[in-house]
Amino acid sequence: MKYSGILRQHHSKLSTVYRALDILIIGFSLLVTCWYFNIPWNDQYSSAVLLASALMIIVSYRHDLYRSWRVFGIRREIVELLTVWSIVVVSLLAIAFVFKTTEDYSRIATGTWFIFTPLLMSVLRIIVRKISQSMRKKGWNTRSVAIVGANSQGMNFAQTIKNANWMGLKLIGFFDDRSDDRIVEDVDNQVLGNLDDVVRRAKSGELDLIYITMPLKAEDRTRELIQRLSDTTVSLYYVPDFYALDILYGRWQTLGDSQVVSVYETPYHGVNDWIKRIEDISIASIVLAVIALPMLIISLGVKLSSPGPIIFKQRRYGVNGQEIQVWKFRSMTVCEDKNNVQQATKRDVRITPFGAFLRRTSLDELPQFINVLQGHMSIVGPRPHAVAHNEEYRIMINRYMMRHKVKPGITGWAQVNGWRGETDTVEKMEKRIEFDLDYIRHWSIWLDLKIFVMTFFKGFIHKNAY
Repeated sequence: MKYSGILRQHHSKLSTVYRALDILIIGFSLLVTCWYFNIPWNDQYSSAVLLASALMIIVSYRHDLYRSWRVFGIRREIVELLTVWSIVVVSLLAIAFVFKTTEDYSRIATGTWFIFTPLLMSVLRIIVRKISQSMRKKGWNTRSVAIVGANSQGMNFAQTIKNANWMGLKLIGFFDDRSDDRIVEDVDNQVLGNLDDVVRRAKSGELDLIYITMPLKAEDRTRELIQRLSDTTVSLYYVPDFYALDILYGRWQTLGDSQVVSVYETPYHGVNDWIKRIEDISIASIVLAVIALPMLIISLGVKLSSPGPIIFKQRRYGVNGQEIQVWKFRSMTVCEDKNNVQQATKRDVRITPFGAFLRRTSLDELPQFINVLQGHMSIVGPRPHAVAHNEEYRIMINRYMMRHKVKPGITGWAQVNGWRGETDTVEKMEKRIEFDLDYIRHWSIWLDLKIFVMTFFKGFIHKNAY
């Protein structure tokens, strides 16, 4: 027997209401905007509303905007909403540009519409949240919860419930059939019984939800408990211990009739890949236009200060471990790109006086904005290392090559947190890799923008840059 789509995201009844209200807001906000600016309504604006509504449905489905946000903070929901609407806006502009219909619309009206719509959607969600929280504080719409598994994962899950009282979940306690010496000390006094006790309480109607947080190795016990709880009406959830797998970028996927979860994967899937590329092209183009003259002056300085080429091209690993050439202004008297590349050190005799200035200020990295336009690099990502260093450290450091699930960047999460320059110990490189993988694990367009801004204050000049 096949089970197609056995794992599904939960959608509450409220999500259906949100869908309908968001569509109404799209039309209402444009109507009000046209009225306010005294712009006649015509078929073009009706078409814009219909197209925006269709795109909103498609993009929100891709981002699962209308899932249940009961267990998440309002900030996270609004950020996801703004992301979805931004994609809709960019898509509308692209369609209007392709079909040459931009002149059919008032710029001030559409611009106001683009801002007014997500504002109304956000206000709607805040109001609903406030009403729901008020109801739950009075004891309405609350549900009693038990956690099976008095371990660190269960303790963390319980803390999540306690910290988010807007969820309306009331934790009753823990249940575990292991001996006292194997139970996490912090939850020892909250253990109300063993697995027999949780089944008994579920049958008596004392519990609304049960979360199983037992480890993956307890598969037999988990399967037996699920079988016994099938004779109750309790809502049962299994919380996989994915932290034990050290997941890099996890998400559910469907492969035929099977559900799988990614362990090592790139965050740039589908629309995310487009967003990342648009971000790179936009920022790189603007920056290159601004730095064109400084780059010309630097080129002249490199040429006059020492013999050799102006641009130094070195082999590095790009996305998926593919070799690329990374460009830099030459700052040394040598152009090393062999199997044994020596890292620059403090007072390195190979560095020219002008090159030292370039390296301290990171101006030697400016040609890499051209690499970004070529598609070999990104504005933000793990900094690329020489091929020789990759081959050396991939043996020493676990998951080192996972940093190549994304394109290397001109600036990165490790660099703005102080981990740049010479890595004369394995521990320093391990710390850099830790931040690189943390960036991949938590990637978002907002994190990219945060790192880009932080680079101006922390990334260009650093004591370790030499």
